[in-house]
Amino acid sequence: MINNYSNTAQLKDLMTTPPMTAAQHAEIMRKRNEQRRKIEDAREQRQAEKDLFGDRS
Repeated sequence: MINNYSNTAQLKDLMTTPPMTAAQHAEIMRKRNEQRRKIEDAREQRQAEKDLFGDRS
């Protein structure tokens, strides 16, 4: 689980920094979706191998 409270930025820095652009947000979301897809694919592959070879644990 991701800890959302581990940001060490100061409040002043957060309040004076300009918001991200739509392009920056889109890039972040693309990367996040790509990572999630990789994790899901690995999970599905592991499950398929378990089903194929039986549970060895």
